[in-house]
Amino acid sequence: MHDWITAQGGRQEAEYRVAFDTPSPARQALDATAMAPLVHMGVLDVVGPDAEKFLQGQASAPANLADGHFAPLTVFCTPKGRMLANAQLLRVAPERFRLILHRGLVAGLAEHLGKFAAFYKAELTPRDDLALIGLIGREATALAEVRLDIEPPATWHQAGDDDTQLLAHPGPRPRLLACLPAERAAALWSRLAEQATPVGNAVWGLHDIQAGLAWLTPAHRDALLPQMINWEALGGISFKKGCYTGQEVVARAHFRGQVKRRLMRAQLDGGLLPELGSPVEDENGKAVGEVLAAELDAYDEAEILAVVSTKEDLGPLRVAGQRLKQLKLPYPVERLDPESLAARD
Repeated sequence: MHDWITAQGGRQEAEYRVAFDTPSPARQALDATAMAPLVHMGVLDVVGPDAEKFLQGQASAPANLADGHFAPLTVFCTPKGRMLANAQLLRVAPERFRLILHRGLVAGLAEHLGKFAAFYKAELTPRDDLALIGLIGREATALAEVRLDIEPPATWHQAGDDDTQLLAHPGPRPRLLACLPAERAAALWSRLAEQATPVGNAVWGLHDIQAGLAWLTPAHRDALLPQMINWEALGGISFKKGCYTGQEVVARAHFRGQVKRRLMRAQLDGGLLPELGSPVEDENGKAVGEVLAAELDAYDEAEILAVVSTKEDLGPLRVAGQRLKQLKLPYPVERLDPESLAARD
């Protein structure tokens, strides 16, 4: 955790969790504007004359779509189509791309991609010197424009320059993510604190859940096809671009309808927060899925994202002894090409 977070009153609760002494933090993002240090997310830069060509052969989204405005979702797979990481892809300079992904996957992805980067004029650099700050709430857009002097972009787009980037993410409330040098994070935090309430990054995670947006964690690395987290419904998979590692398996699963598990959004009837990987069980105690993400909402009830069997009638389900109520996803589960998203720019 960066020292500036501790200096601002943050405390580390777990490896990827920071909290503040703010009453009802999830409520703050609903009723006002909240800000959170996104310590669970990390940055990997891909730099060099061949960076675009290199990424084209590894990422599920066309690298040329990342043009400094549109910042597509993408995924990196094994040859068997299993996800090693999913990410948002930015271009911050002509020969510099930036990946935003779960911090616990940065080193592993860099090691994996490094096996291929050796054949290109491209270097992989984990950026521990950068900070990620999230803004959530009604005034997030106006506050970011005033305090960062950057006009906020549309969802899955970027604004700013090669020093500071501002991204817009989906959710039940406006959400913006600022990526900037860690040495300047404390100053920005202080300016934002004049109008936003500090909260832990669990609140950002809750809004990811409510947006139906699952970020792969180390708990599920090399275990899931991209379609199992609805990545093609979020515009994270191109079925039009050329080959990339795992492309054949991913395409076959799509065109032959072989996705046997899908992402489910749900609420549990108690305040017990299940661990990642906890089984989703049917009434006979048989595991039919597992939890990918879980956070407490504004009413102290657990909301989750889980990958669950696509069998039509699973009957009543439970997680950690709590009844599960399925909630509607905020998007249709159907193919959305990143090329069509970029064309709306």
